[in-house]
Amino acid sequence: MLHRSMKAIVNFDEKIGKTVGRQREIADSFEYAMGLQKIASQLLRATGRGLCPKGVFKFKTHEEADAWMLRMLARPAKKD
Repeated sequence: MLHRSMKAIVNFDEKIGKTVGRQREIADSFEYAMGLQKIASQLLRATGRGLCPKGVFKFKTHEEADAWMLRMLARPAKKD
């Protein structure tokens, strides 16, 4: 809720100058999802492990969680 002295600033007359990138519509979302599943499966076979360790992890901030995720994704593959 806005305070009485605060007004929402929206300029409806402003023209959008430039659009950077476009999101294309997926024709068959099921086929797309199956492609992602196939890539994840190939990654699992190639590295011998999943993307991240299984379990419940607690973080104090989103930044800390993001840093952990990047470390997990960038770690070396398991040696046999």
